[in-house]
Amino acid sequence: MARDSRPNIVYFHVDNLGYGELGCYGGGILRGADTRRIDQFAREGFRLLNYAPESQCTPSRTALLTGRHAIRTGNHTVALAGAGSGIVAWERTLGDLFADAGYATMCMGKWHVGDCDGRWPTDHGFDEWYGPPHTYDEALWETDPWYVPGRDPVSHMLDGAKGEKLRQAEQLTYELKRNVDVEYKRRAFRFMEENARAKRPFFLYYNHTLMHLPVVPRDEYKGKSGNGDFADCLLQLDGDFGDLLDRLDALGLSDDTIVVFAGDNGNEEMLLHRGTGGFFDGSYFTGAEASLRTPCIARWPGKIAAGRKSNEIVHITDWFTTLLALAGLPVPDDRVIDGKDQSRFLSGQQEKSSREGFLFWNGEKLYGVKWQDFKLVLVDQKYFTDPALPLGFPHVVNLITDPKEREPFNPVYLHSWTMAHFGRLMKEFQESVKRERLIPAGAPLDYVPKASSG
Repeated sequence: MARDSRPNIVYFHVDNLGYGELGCYGGGILRGADTRRIDQFAREGFRLLNYAPESQCTPSRTALLTGRHAIRTGNHTVALAGAGSGIVAWERTLGDLFADAGYATMCMGKWHVGDCDGRWPTDHGFDEWYGPPHTYDEALWETDPWYVPGRDPVSHMLDGAKGEKLRQAEQLTYELKRNVDVEYKRRAFRFMEENARAKRPFFLYYNHTLMHLPVVPRDEYKGKSGNGDFADCLLQLDGDFGDLLDRLDALGLSDDTIVVFAGDNGNEEMLLHRGTGGFFDGSYFTGAEASLRTPCIARWPGKIAAGRKSNEIVHITDWFTTLLALAGLPVPDDRVIDGKDQSRFLSGQQEKSSREGFLFWNGEKLYGVKWQDFKLVLVDQKYFTDPALPLGFPHVVNLITDPKEREPFNPVYLHSWTMAHFGRLMKEFQESVKRERLIPAGAPLDYVPKASSG
């Protein structure tokens, strides 16, 4: 049986990965760990220097899966455990679309865009899933002296397949979080091997636990860097990603597989597990540049330009549209899609990104707009622990001359002409909301957005 000619896709999602962690983004040994496998991967692929996630985990993951800003989907802030909220049935995810096209699909690791029947990965196109329903903070519950098992909630991993009721697996403990990436690899490798034998294309949505708190290495990496737990975990992340690449090589799939390595939002700010934005200041849950940029590297030998880097803007929603295009699949035309097709840009056929800029939110609040190398700041907040200060008079930052965003305190140029471009992007969004209403947070599973009346 001949192999299906469509590419496999592995999307390797890294939690809370700061811009300044990896060697190929200015970190590496400066952060105490040589990320040699990821750095080599960057030399083989296309390295994006201005890749924009959304500011939090749930919004970023929803935006990736649907190609739509999370504010449209009602998933614009981190989902609360047990709230019974999340993605509605009407949304079409990458899992749905690849499954409909005959791909084998797996979600491995954290989901965090819905936590009840009808909103799980296996309800949205994925053949199988193993992971936590929310996030890894819950691994710290048992270490809290005020936590009482039996009185307080207990978090478990979930395991299941499409068409089945999910099974409650192991309790999400500190030790399980520390070691569970081994199980993620085992299951992901089995999935790739089965489909390689069947000559069936696959979509593997692989969510690694790092660099999400608690940032603690498993035993094989403990002390390996000589620079503490965080650096040990960078080595672990690098090693696990390298193992994945090695398995693709061993299966003879490397030339036939699109691999994307990307962060889901900016760096962690909690002190014991703190990351860094490197060249940029700030942390996740803000509108600072470190929140709006994270590493992203893509490789598809012979199809995505190798050894290339660019400071052109690419947004996380663009992967939805671009991966469908690269696989030769249509993009849904019955809803507003924010993602731009970046396939020609990634292939080297065009120098410029298909995107000029984007709006960015934190929760429901519009924090600002980026256009090329300029940023309109509507809410001033640099770090997660800082107060969010709405500005009566918004200011413009030139990220070329002022990457640390200090300019508003002593501007040389006002750059007020940029308002024409910011205004155009905001108007385009407002017009799109007239065509299709925003889905409210907590919307029922069967909610379907309608056009606005005015």
